[in-house]
Amino acid sequence: MQTKEFLRMFAYDSWANRECLTAIGRAGSVSGDTIGRMAHILSAQKLWLERIQGQSQSLAVWPTLTIEDCTALANEMSSAWRNYLMRIELQFGEQAAAGSFDAEIEYRNTKGERWSSRVEDVLTHVLFHSAYHRGQIALQMRASGATPAATDFIHAVRQGLLE
Repeated sequence: MQTKEFLRMFAYDSWANRECLTAIGRAGSVSGDTIGRMAHILSAQKLWLERIQGQSQSLAVWPTLTIEDCTALANEMSSAWRNYLMRIELQFGEQAAAGSFDAEIEYRNTKGERWSSRVEDVLTHVLFHSAYHRGQIALQMRASGATPAATDFIHAVRQGLLE
């Protein structure tokens, strides 16, 4: 995938996270588990970016955050991913940026096991991981009688929300 495609996918992800947070806030009362899943989405995004950048983990994988904390972290991660991808494009140019996505990063998972993964695989994982858990949040909200956010990719495209 090229940088501009990742930028578009992360723009979608950021929009979907904001929509999900708005729906949670609108519901008024949701389970702690629902907010916990949203916190997990965002902390995992931060963790993977820290791994890519060779930084230490700064948040628990399943942190205890408020909806306000999640909103602030969602804004932070939206900017951080965009900045990361833009730096790659500026540093390497569009064609060479693809090579940087093939680079391997080494890290320890939360169990302390050593792994290495291609940057492109990590980026793809972050996007799919978020969508997976947003789906769980939607199910939880429906089960409690609340209306979840419509976060389908095609919905964002049809609404002209993505470049």
